[in-house]
Amino acid sequence: MKRTLTLVACAGLVAACSTTPAPPPPTAKPDIPSAGAAALGPPPTMKVLASGLSNPWELTWGPDNFLWATEKTGKQIQRINPADGAKSVVLAIPEVSASGAQDGLLGLAFAPGSVFVAYDYDADPAPPVNLRGKIVRYAYDQAGAKLSNPVDVMTDLPASEDHNAGRLVVSAGKLYYSIGDQGNNQFDRACVPIRAQDLPTDAQVAAKDWSTYVGKTLRMNFDGTVPTDNPQIKGVRSHVFTYGHRNPQGLAAGPDGKLFSDEHGPKSDDEINLLRPGGNYGWPLVAGFRDEQSYRYSNWSAAPGCAGLEYDDYDVPASVPKGPGELQWSDPTYTEPLKTIYTVPTGHNFRDPACGEEFDLCWPSIAPSSLDYVPADNAPNPALANALLVPSLKNGAVYVLKLTQDGGSVQGDVLQLFRTRNRYRDVALSPDHTKIYVATDSEGKAGPQSGSVTGDLDNPGSILEFALNVPGAAPKPGG
Repeated sequence: MKRTLTLVACAGLVAACSTTPAPPPPTAKPDIPSAGAAALGPPPTMKVLASGLSNPWELTWGPDNFLWATEKTGKQIQRINPADGAKSVVLAIPEVSASGAQDGLLGLAFAPGSVFVAYDYDADPAPPVNLRGKIVRYAYDQAGAKLSNPVDVMTDLPASEDHNAGRLVVSAGKLYYSIGDQGNNQFDRACVPIRAQDLPTDAQVAAKDWSTYVGKTLRMNFDGTVPTDNPQIKGVRSHVFTYGHRNPQGLAAGPDGKLFSDEHGPKSDDEINLLRPGGNYGWPLVAGFRDEQSYRYSNWSAAPGCAGLEYDDYDVPASVPKGPGELQWSDPTYTEPLKTIYTVPTGHNFRDPACGEEFDLCWPSIAPSSLDYVPADNAPNPALANALLVPSLKNGAVYVLKLTQDGGSVQGDVLQLFRTRNRYRDVALSPDHTKIYVATDSEGKAGPQSGSVTGDLDNPGSILEFALNVPGAAPKPGG
């Protein structure tokens, strides 16, 4: 099937991206970027490097100069030769519990002599499944391409079949891990409260009760202990680095020790965040900017007779309590996002008939699934230097967000690269930054912006390779 690869500015999409005013007062609305973003030259070449993977989730370039991928439902770690796409299974983990939803084998991160892996497991062999999460450290033999001697770093972490997040990053000698809000307060979990604003007590930390760790980014030593320089939040020092998150599936280390994250919005307002120690990112009381646009917290879990209510994502019964308006809520540690994709005005029609009954495919969001950083040096093009790469599950594209020199904000238009009819799960860069690799979901539906609402994906369960700035190159999909 013929595919067309395009480079477009975000202003050319169905709704405009928004940027952060500097500095943003609480009542400020995000700006709308203008059209005319810098082009990146001729369209890149693309080839299918590898296929036949079972929902690849994490994709990273290893210190052995091979690509490493976790398979969410395949329950194994694959090592992929970037020269010819040859795959080999490094490790199978039968303990992984994978329903086919958002649980399974998730994040992977390298450290000197070690590999950290995050996955979900059944903590009780008797039915029903008692889903929990854990992080395991393996000894890494680079010469033999082997992982051995697993040691539990953290166990009994909150886990769910929805909004697990699950991204791992090693930065400056510490391990970071993201946990989503578990999909609470919606659909079949409508009567379970969101705890993204809840914080642990000293007693809970001492008892290893991690129940409040949902909707958080965690920071830990390599042995799982709490670093002594972690932020004290409301008087308690724990693994919690930031809180108030919905489903932060992307984590990336940037310049000067900065840590960036992205997360899925409820219908709009996908967020790109700079994580600040102890920062509160607002969820579920704020989605995107604190601007009163197209979002008001409906607390289904607090509704009288919640179990007897039929969940409706559009028409909320009067018996469901409303949270304060975004501008009526405040917190001294609240931190605005760097950018949202997209912010739309109140009154936006979230039931676009273009998607039939599957309205969510037309929601103004990209479903950001991971995050990577291109450093300022050795970038193939100035438009990619010092920039964040955000792959989209819905739109089959990678979004480029150029950072200011200090990495503290996003500047200019958002570029959209590598459009295909797929769901992009994760990206990895070659060390010389001339090639970008994209892992695709094995199933699911892409939104209409990628040309399909049928669920027919062009390259399911694959690793795609894109080359940048090949002089005179024409699009060459295939491989």
